[in-house]
Amino acid sequence: MVAPVNPGEAGIREGGFADMRPAHFPEGQGNDFAGCIVALGEGVNEFAVGDEVIGYLPRAAHADYVVSPAAVLTPKPADIPWEAAAPLSAVGVTAWAAVQAVDPQPGETVVVSAAAGGVGSLAAQLARLRGATVIGTAGDQNADFLRSLDVIPVQHGPGLAERLRALAPQGIDAYIDTFGHGNVDTAIALGVRPQRINTIADGRAVPATAYGARRRRARSPVRSSPSSRPLSRRVR
Repeated sequence: MVAPVNPGEAGIREGGFADMRPAHFPEGQGNDFAGCIVALGEGVNEFAVGDEVIGYLPRAAHADYVVSPAAVLTPKPADIPWEAAAPLSAVGVTAWAAVQAVDPQPGETVVVSAAAGGVGSLAAQLARLRGATVIGTAGDQNADFLRSLDVIPVQHGPGLAERLRALAPQGIDAYIDTFGHGNVDTAIALGVRPQRINTIADGRAVPATAYGARRRRARSPVRSSPSSRPLSRRVR
């Protein structure tokens, strides 16, 4: 079995989610995983022993074997390596929810912060599939990668708002923040309507109180309806 350590899990270890989801020791670790089914419970008919699957078990995935409800499993894509498939559950659901939250329309311009990262790269591609022009913030070393996804790269850091204005003189319609560090403030400064801003990374007091940020966590199992569970933070 393969189980990654994603940034959120590193944050848990550092105590960053202690108020939201405190640990109760002994505490497991890890959320996403990929592996082969070695045994089936009674009444499970949709899988067979030996099937390759991916899944999501909050704080329970870092183990040699896991016991998982069938509902949180989905077949592993055959052409994706194990190390790439393992983090897909949380990353994919989070990216999908972030895009749904801002609802990109054909012809609109959407900014994705940290667009070369795991969630960001998927969110950027999903927004492109919906017909939006996507501008992705990243370091210069990731510019070619973003261009390969048909995403317009822009250097993050000081002066970002000015660079975005130059790239989108007609305005920015929606903003997906996967990085934090002031991107919500940048979106507001650029005139993006609060209901078209979504952040998975910025839970600070300023956007929460001044802009009405709705704090949500990506915690859905793979097969659950993303619209029925909290998956992201939308600024409204």
